[in-house]
Amino acid sequence: MEGDCCSTSSSTTSGEKRKQRRQQKDKPFRGIRMRKWGKWVAEIREPNKRSRIWLGSYTTPIAAARAYDTAVFYLRGPSARLNFPDLILQEDDLRDISAASIRKKATEVGAKVDALQTSLHASTSSESNSNTSRVFDKPPDLNKYPESSDED
Repeated sequence: MEGDCCSTSSSTTSGEKRKQRRQQKDKPFRGIRMRKWGKWVAEIREPNKRSRIWLGSYTTPIAAARAYDTAVFYLRGPSARLNFPDLILQEDDLRDISAASIRKKATEVGAKVDALQTSLHASTSSESNSNTSRVFDKPPDLNKYPESSDED
């Protein structure tokens, strides 16, 4: 039984496993992070520079990840490691890769995805709430004066 006391195993310790699980929970996608108040933000470092390109703040992690994917694709080309490789729209105008144009394209994609994700979430939650009784059919107009009632 040589080397039993000092053998290295490929398995990770329980502390490392916990750390990996926590990182996966905190960062479900590459290039994004969650703010303390719940918004998801995306940014990317410019190649060969210390500066970063701000890609926006989003309600859903998927929108932030799609914005990151767009930016990394324009920076690194088809060989980039993407969160959603099947969803990238390859365009021929990869020549203009200024930070401003990358930010613009990434925020456009992120905003569209964020709007879709938010509306999908709202429609599924309204379907689940449709079975419960509602006090108001439509929300009251807070800009109107209350109507007087003759019940006095």
